[in-house]
Amino acid sequence: MVAPPDQAPPADDVLWARSLHYSHSGSPGLIGVSVGVRQGEILALTGPRGSGKTTLLHCLSGRLRPDQGEVWFNSAPVHTMGLLSRERLRRDRFGWIGPEPQLLPELKVWENAALPLLIAGASHRSAKRAACEWLDRLDIGGFARKRPTALNRAESQRVALARALVNQPAVIFADEPTAPLHRTERALLLRTLTTAARSHGITVLLATLDEETADAADRRLALLDGRTAAAAGALASPADDTTEGQAACSLSA
Repeated sequence: MVAPPDQAPPADDVLWARSLHYSHSGSPGLIGVSVGVRQGEILALTGPRGSGKTTLLHCLSGRLRPDQGEVWFNSAPVHTMGLLSRERLRRDRFGWIGPEPQLLPELKVWENAALPLLIAGASHRSAKRAACEWLDRLDIGGFARKRPTALNRAESQRVALARALVNQPAVIFADEPTAPLHRTERALLLRTLTTAARSHGITVLLATLDEETADAADRRLALLDGRTAAAAGALASPADDTTEGQAACSLSA
């Protein structure tokens, strides 16, 4: 997936990044991570907590600008965009769902789901129609006129998924979206997300600790300590060999 420095991103990758580095107040978050994702592909980002999954999602989605490296969405260099351009890209082409629904309590459920369309200037009627279609698919259309306080945690997370899907994004970034849910609710949310992605050609980057959730993806990228697990393993191997060699010398002595 990594192209030589003098080449453009692969034509078949809708989202592509090379040699991403990012530090959180001096502490490494990403160290040389490269990845490419094709249109309509579901990629699971796996690894323990603190491995860099969320940081990678933030850099790929333009929420964070990497300290070093490149991020491309189709032919657009996300890593060189200004703040307003990245915000517009996230609004118009990307969807996001995290572990917390983050619904606005002053808005009705359908308004929360329709928010990306309303912000983009869609008419009230068309935004409501699109939002209610997704709410119906998620079996919570009956809550459309209620406030988020009437929902439980699982229902609120379904509204968050409807919000991520409502503007028919090219890419959805899903950061532990099933983490707060029980198994049945987790399966419903994941099934809706993957079915929508496959039927609408949406690319999904799915960060998760859950094996069953990761199994729904087409492919996995494992992270460890801010690196891909493969890169982290390659770094560890020489040190392990040296340690073993020293131990062998000590025993023979």
